[in-house]
Amino acid sequence: MFYSHSTSLLDNQSAIEQHWQSCTKGNITTPFGEIFYLRQIPEHAKYTLLLVNGRIESAYKYKELLWELGNNNIGVVTFDHPGQGFSSRLLANRQIGHIDHFKQYREVLEQIISKQVLPYTNNWLFLAHSMGGAIVRNYLAHTPNTTAKGAFLSAPMFAINTAPYPVWFAKWVANVACKLGQSQQFAIGQQPYQSKPFSDNELTGCSVRYQQFRSLYDTYNVLQLGGVSFGWLYAALAETANTNKQQISIPISIASAEHDSIVNSDAHSRFAARQEQCFVKTYPGKHELLCEIDAIRQAVLAQCYEFAESVTLKETGS
Repeated sequence: MFYSHSTSLLDNQSAIEQHWQSCTKGNITTPFGEIFYLRQIPEHAKYTLLLVNGRIESAYKYKELLWELGNNNIGVVTFDHPGQGFSSRLLANRQIGHIDHFKQYREVLEQIISKQVLPYTNNWLFLAHSMGGAIVRNYLAHTPNTTAKGAFLSAPMFAINTAPYPVWFAKWVANVACKLGQSQQFAIGQQPYQSKPFSDNELTGCSVRYQQFRSLYDTYNVLQLGGVSFGWLYAALAETANTNKQQISIPISIASAEHDSIVNSDAHSRFAARQEQCFVKTYPGKHELLCEIDAIRQAVLAQCYEFAESVTLKETGS
């Protein structure tokens, strides 16, 4: 398999950009506004990954990964969630990450699958990160007859780190705030987008990829998104409370980060213990395993590729 390396990332920017330009991009209209999508499925792809990214993220952030997948003859479909990236924002204040109900994420995902995946392939699976993992779990819990072959989840948001407050207290405060009409306001401690220095970041140990991420958001101000609303917080905490309540019918593989301060990694093993087809592997990295240092990132992608090949059809062109 072909893997990108941080030491040659800058030298490969021209090729990465050329691949990005070759992808099909557009918008689909939903009840939650225009949703940006990207699709690149080679005629004889090994299989196709539906990349479901995390909070504040965008397809633009994954240019390096999209280029790698193309080099490995793997199809990909991805999109920006409602309220972030190049999709329509849900509030007049673009800096507040907001959602009314978590099922809104699922409803957009269902449209992406219907319009950008199923017309082009029946040999596909999920690749999801963080909040994307929670959205995929929600979808799978409500769609036992899905045609997805499996789901690879990177640091899925199965439990949120609400420190210094316990989860029950954070959920109670968010619920009260929503009932008082503050659902669309920043939750306590949340603020507009800030570009933190690498030395102070909680996302990755790779300085090259971190600086690329920050430069991207500095170049495209439209991508910038701050903290979450009380509404988002309550919806997310209500959703994660349901994580272990349903059996998922398809195989799942989880990459968990040992030094994750964004989500609670212990929830990954608890979830896996209740599933019949779920495997967890832990890596000595931070939250963004798909943007980590080369050794960790390559091991995570190798886990993803091995899992994908084990659950998808072996013949090409399917």
